[in-house]
Amino acid sequence: MQLHEYTSFDGLGLAQLLREGCVSAAQLHDAAMRACAAVNPRINAVVELWPPDCSTIDTAAPFAGVPFLIKDVAVTMAGRRSEAGSRLGAGHVAARDSHLMTQFRQAGLATFGRTGTPEMAFATTTEPVLYGATRNPWNVNLSAGGSSGGAAAAVAAGIVPLAHATDAAGSIRVPAASTGLFGFKPSRGRVSNGPAMDEIFSGLGVQLGVSRTVRDSAALLDCVQGVMTGEAYVTSSPSHSWLSQVSVAPGQLRIGVQRAACNGAHPVPAIDAALDATVHLLESLGHHVEEVAPVLGVSWAAFVQANASIWCANLVPWIDGLAQESGRGVSLDTLEPATLACYRHGKTVSAVDFVAALDVRNTVTRQAGAFFAQYDILLTPTMPDVPWHLGRYGRDEEKLDGFGWTARLFEHSPYTPLANVAGLPAMSVPLSMSQEGLPIGMQFMAGYGKDGTLLRLAGQLERAAPWVQRRPPVWAGH
Repeated sequence: MQLHEYTSFDGLGLAQLLREGCVSAAQLHDAAMRACAAVNPRINAVVELWPPDCSTIDTAAPFAGVPFLIKDVAVTMAGRRSEAGSRLGAGHVAARDSHLMTQFRQAGLATFGRTGTPEMAFATTTEPVLYGATRNPWNVNLSAGGSSGGAAAAVAAGIVPLAHATDAAGSIRVPAASTGLFGFKPSRGRVSNGPAMDEIFSGLGVQLGVSRTVRDSAALLDCVQGVMTGEAYVTSSPSHSWLSQVSVAPGQLRIGVQRAACNGAHPVPAIDAALDATVHLLESLGHHVEEVAPVLGVSWAAFVQANASIWCANLVPWIDGLAQESGRGVSLDTLEPATLACYRHGKTVSAVDFVAALDVRNTVTRQAGAFFAQYDILLTPTMPDVPWHLGRYGRDEEKLDGFGWTARLFEHSPYTPLANVAGLPAMSVPLSMSQEGLPIGMQFMAGYGKDGTLLRLAGQLERAAPWVQRRPPVWAGH
């Protein structure tokens, strides 16, 4: 299989080739390995490779034999390293598959490696000390976003058609926007984090993936939705498949457009122009669109403080567990300055502080619910700016405390965290390009459990303004 052939198909397309006998799982793996060899030295998206287990693949599975990569955090594969992008966790080997990994296997996905993540997934760029920075295939001097930056760069460069990703404040949507991909964050409670984890960051984190086509993300959600016995929170699955919704017309939607972020930041001109173009596209498709100024129900400072309390407090037992297992100390020898600052901040969060943070979450969630009683969709830019140059995000990080680092993350990506706090489905759609040739993503958010509304709209947008033929300079199929 030639690389230009391999990279021309999405995941479902490759699986169909396998079912029709046009290609074998071994040939798909060989193509993925050659694609990785062709581009990974330039983008550093994949941090480890291993032989896939193709012997037990069910050819009837939706993604039968499709090469796949998992993020180096929040999912475990028995016998494989899971290091959370950290020197503290270096060498850690997972004892068993997490529930999500089992579902990936059942979907037919042939996992053959893991992708880079910032340390402990605590950034919206991917520049860890352990494995080095992941570079953007559209411009290797720029960030690929984070925390699923390795996954996004690998898909955008053609190594795999889709890859596992997680999202606790925008970590699916930010890298998708940065690299020109479709990134879908499902509603809270649709995908299991078990058995080792209950909820990631007390319900703020969810898991799915990034892809080049809407249908791949929809089909992936079909494969991994549902929870283990004993889960604390369950969001019921619909009677229809998510994949079926991609081809269904969404009807006329009431869409509110938020231009300035809740912290008062305005998008740069390129992003602002892309937002205007998206509004015109939506109106041409028959939707009712109007500008809105939704409120969080709390101040921006209180919103950031609550997230810092939840994030950093959750980080403490995670780091302590890695330290105990590895026998390494918690210090600048094993953690980056920002991660250590967040760990120290987490140790100061009292039970009363944590309950107060959850109360902020409740206020924000109720406020969002009121908004989506009036509108079907909230449209924002995914990011207020085009991708930053590598090194900018972490500048002077040693001077920041845990709150300061969280504030920087939210300043970089102020539009995305609302969906995590309120548990809402959201997606980044690669609808525009800047004059400099950089992808621009638009974020669409819907009410709780309304994942289907987003997927129907995504399918409509993909048909009206297709993006799949755009190719970055670093592309395995060249």
